[in-house]
Amino acid sequence: GRAELAMGAIASGGVRVLNDTLISSLGITSEQVAAVTAQETAELARRELAYRGGRPPVAIHGRTVLLIDDGMATGASMFAAIAALRQQYPMRIVVAVPVAAAATCQQVGALVDEVVCAFVPESFYAVGLWYDDFEQAEDATMLALLDQRACELRIDPAGGVAGGSAANEFHPAPRDEPPPLDPSAPAGSSDGART
Repeated sequence: GRAELAMGAIASGGVRVLNDTLISSLGITSEQVAAVTAQETAELARRELAYRGGRPPVAIHGRTVLLIDDGMATGASMFAAIAALRQQYPMRIVVAVPVAAAATCQQVGALVDEVVCAFVPESFYAVGLWYDDFEQAEDATMLALLDQRACELRIDPAGGVAGGSAANEFHPAPRDEPPPLDPSAPAGSSDGART
């Protein structure tokens, strides 16, 4: 009943990460976990099919991977993403988030080569509190952004990035700078905040 509180997360490759302490403390049954896992697995498959648009996954083996999220509260999504990437043997994994809980930054830092938590507030309640607008992006928005980036990066059929003097070199299109985060005046509500 609290969608913003992550009891776990799933990722490609059959990865499932559970917060057993939270599950136990809230009295969540194994049947409830199984039902949510099945529902979210179907949603993950739908998104992968829709968002890839027939493009293969980008080759990760031997490369540095930068994992970016809007923030980390429990870290469940990031833990799942890291586990899924480890299956593909990257050279390095770097995690970068604009805001995070201190303990989560430390836990994630123990699993990756580098972690950048730009702002670690003393009192951290939810990622959404640090945003003026924390609405989830609709599928149409995500598809447009992914199509734009695929064109800019010229993804080749083998899953690599074409162009430049090296297979993994790319030059992103110029973009306007985002507004700076003002952590001293959090706006928004924790309602609907997600991790």
